[in-house]
Amino acid sequence: MTDERNPHDFMTQLLSKMTEFEASDLHLKVGYVPYYRVGGHLQKVKVPPLPDSEFVEAMLHGLVPETRRHEYDERGDLDFSAAGPTGDRYRINVFRATGEMHAAIRRVQSKIPTFEELTLPPVYEKAIEHSMDGLILVAGVTGSGKSSTLASMLEVVNEKRACHIITIEDPVEFIFHAKKAIISQREIGIDIPNYAEALRYVVRQDPDVIFIGEMRDRATMQAAIQSAETGHLVLGSIHCSDAQQTFSRILEFFPRDEHDFIRSSLANSLKAIMVQRLLPGITENSRYPATEVLLNNSTVKDKILHEEDEDLPGVIAQSVEEGMRSFTLSLAEMVEKELVHFDTAVDYAPNPDALKSLVKGIKTSTQSLVGRVRGGR
Repeated sequence: MTDERNPHDFMTQLLSKMTEFEASDLHLKVGYVPYYRVGGHLQKVKVPPLPDSEFVEAMLHGLVPETRRHEYDERGDLDFSAAGPTGDRYRINVFRATGEMHAAIRRVQSKIPTFEELTLPPVYEKAIEHSMDGLILVAGVTGSGKSSTLASMLEVVNEKRACHIITIEDPVEFIFHAKKAIISQREIGIDIPNYAEALRYVVRQDPDVIFIGEMRDRATMQAAIQSAETGHLVLGSIHCSDAQQTFSRILEFFPRDEHDFIRSSLANSLKAIMVQRLLPGITENSRYPATEVLLNNSTVKDKILHEEDEDLPGVIAQSVEEGMRSFTLSLAEMVEKELVHFDTAVDYAPNPDALKSLVKGIKTSTQSLVGRVRGGR
C-alpha cells in the first residue's frame, strides 16, 4: 500500500505546526502517527501512521546533512541541527530501531529568550554578569531547559562585553548574532570531529568565553576545568538532578587517585552550579523551572576540598541571602506566585514535608500582612 502524501511537503507542514502549537518535540516512528510534545505531554497528530522507513527517510531527506549520512548508516544514530520554514531551528536525532528509521526532533526557538521570559531568578543574571572567569555549570535532566538558560547567559555576555566567545555544540542550537562580542560557533561532525579535538586547541584561538554544549566525558571535563583555571569563563551543561550529585558525576570521570586534584581545581575555579527541573504549570501547556543554585563561597570551597558534599544542601539552605536557592524554596515561590499547583510542587519536592511547612509559613505571613493593612484602614 502506497502513501499518497508528499514526504517533503508533509515534513514542512509538521515543522510549521510545531511552532504554531508551541510544541517542544516531534516524534516520528514507523507504524505510528507523528506525536508532538506540548507542555510536557505527548499528543497525537491526526494523520495516518507513517508507513515505512522509506517514507520517513524521504521526509528527512532535505534535513540530514549529506556529508554525515554515512554516520547513521554505520552507527544507526545521528545528531544534527537544521533550520525550518518558520525561522526556528531544530535539534534532530535520527536513530535505527527494529531496522527502521525513527526521529526525535527538538524545536529551538529562533529568538534567544531572556531570563524573565524563562522565569529564572535574578541570581542567574547576576552570576553571569559578575563572572569574568571560572566555571559555571547548568545541570538538569534531559528536557529541563538547560540549553535555553545557557543561551540566555551567553546573550548577556554578547550584549555587554567586548570579547571572543567560542561555542562547541553537538549540534548548534541557538544562532547568535554578534553585538559587543565576536562569536565562533563550532558544530561537532561539521566543523570538528568531536569535543576532545575541539577543546585540544580552543585556548589557541584566543577565547575569553568558552561554551561546551555537554560535559560528557573525562577529556571534556578536564579541558573545561583547565580552561577555567587559566583565566577563561567556561559555561557548560551536565546531566545531574541536584548540585550535590553534580560533584559525584564530575568525579566519576576521573580515577580515584586524581580526585584530590580535581576537587582542588573545582574549589578554585567553580563559580556556580545551577540545577533546573521543569514543572507543568497551572495554565494549559505551560512549564516553569524549579531551580537549585549553589554559589562558590569560602564554606563551599571547604566542603569541596574535604569531600563533604553531603553538607552542601544545608549550606544552600542557609545561604539564601547570598543568592543561593534550594529546590524547596523555589517550589514554594512557584506555588505562592500561582505558577504551579501545590500538589504538583509536592510531587517534585525533594522533601515534601519541608515544602508543606514553608508554603504554610508563606501563607501565614501573607495573611498577617493583609490583616495589618486592613487594620490600618
